[in-house]
Amino acid sequence: MIEDQVKIHDKFSVEIKLGFNARRKPAVSDFAVNTWIFVPNSLDINRSTYEKSDFYRDLKSNIRLITPVYLLRDIARRDVEPFVLLEKSFADLASNPTRTKTAAYEYHIRMFVSIVKSALRNEIQHIQANGNDADFQFLIQELTGNIETIGANYRNLRRIINVPTVSRELMNYYHFGDEFLSNLFEQHAFKLLDGLGKSGQPDESTRLSLLELINTEVKYKREKGFPVVEKNSTDRNRELVFRLSLLKKYAENELFLNTNQRRDGIWIEQVYLSIAAGLSMIFATAVAFSFQQKYGNFTMPFFVALVVSYMLKDRIKEVTRYYFAHKLGRRFFDHRTDISLSEHRIGWSKESMLFTPEYKIPREVIKIRNRSAILEAENRNNREQIILYRKLVRLNRQSLNECSQYPTGGMNDIIRFNVSNFIQKMDNPVVPLYAPGEDGKIEIIKGEKMYYINLIMQLKSEDQSEYKRYRIVLNRKGIREIEKF
Repeated sequence: MIEDQVKIHDKFSVEIKLGFNARRKPAVSDFAVNTWIFVPNSLDINRSTYEKSDFYRDLKSNIRLITPVYLLRDIARRDVEPFVLLEKSFADLASNPTRTKTAAYEYHIRMFVSIVKSALRNEIQHIQANGNDADFQFLIQELTGNIETIGANYRNLRRIINVPTVSRELMNYYHFGDEFLSNLFEQHAFKLLDGLGKSGQPDESTRLSLLELINTEVKYKREKGFPVVEKNSTDRNRELVFRLSLLKKYAENELFLNTNQRRDGIWIEQVYLSIAAGLSMIFATAVAFSFQQKYGNFTMPFFVALVVSYMLKDRIKEVTRYYFAHKLGRRFFDHRTDISLSEHRIGWSKESMLFTPEYKIPREVIKIRNRSAILEAENRNNREQIILYRKLVRLNRQSLNECSQYPTGGMNDIIRFNVSNFIQKMDNPVVPLYAPGEDGKIEIIKGEKMYYINLIMQLKSEDQSEYKRYRIVLNRKGIREIEKF
């Protein structure tokens, strides 16, 4: 199964998150994602102005394991995973701080806080989706109670490693996890308050309980010397943003996979190029032999035939190479990325990009594109440019099971696509519009000029296939919104 999420990452970047969930029983799981990008002709994005190198320069991909899924209430329990594994790693380190046990200690801290982050996000989304449910108050109480328990359980672990065998450097790993958890609790409480406030909730008791949680964490961070938001200090807030970014990278480092990218189909390409060279040589040699046999070695006709044959030989070689390259481009991929974690080879990913004419696109995709009548009429003269971005993924279930002590569902491919190249030839973002005003005067109203880039994604796994359509709304000021149909 493939899960997808498309959202705005920043002013000029779209984030596409693809979750590839490998099945438990099959040894190998294969996935395919085809994305058709419909670009207005007015943006001047085509084969001549936007090459493969430009596309891959705009594309950034981060591949990581899917965070193991646990309920927040289970994480709060001391007698089940993941807390059991965390506590054991602390005890092992305190007793015998070898290199292996030190690595395990740091690994379990990172995994624990990452799991808490994922569980918190899921819990808050569930509460917001069930805001009018009869269990709403219960869900809020459970959330705050579980957060307090998780924080207390983690902070009590300090007593296990507060021993002479644990160095200050190793103690710092614990503090990093503690600070990250405290930031998580505070930030997610703010997000829940903000989300509920926009939907007309929460009541006073809910608001006060969440604010109490926030104030408790802020007070705790001040006591421990962790940085907090300062209303009147831009310098400290700048440092805080930088530190939050570092903590996030540190905590989630264990989930990121090792990748080794190379060109795909190199050997096949060399075989085809050799065939092209051989065909051109056959032509030149055949012409030379035939004229030599008929006119002799040192004659003018033989000399002319030899020159012309070598001229045509080079052209035949280039045309044949172009033909084979065109065929290879559709059959093979641009890049192959081998994916691994430690010594475990988890699988591979392949990707390719090309401009494709509309008649080669499946009818189902054109139907989902759903152009309006006026846009369809305009498209006859100024056709949309269509980019096809293909991705194949293969995951090995046994390697996924062996690469972590936690249950691993598969991998996430987080793609960020920068649209800066697409906005270079856009018109001004504001267009003056005229309307009759009072007393016969003319009133000028500002109208926004927007452009629309349509993404249609085909997600294929096993025998299942589904289509998703998104529309990026943008102008020269950047991305305004992403619409899902």
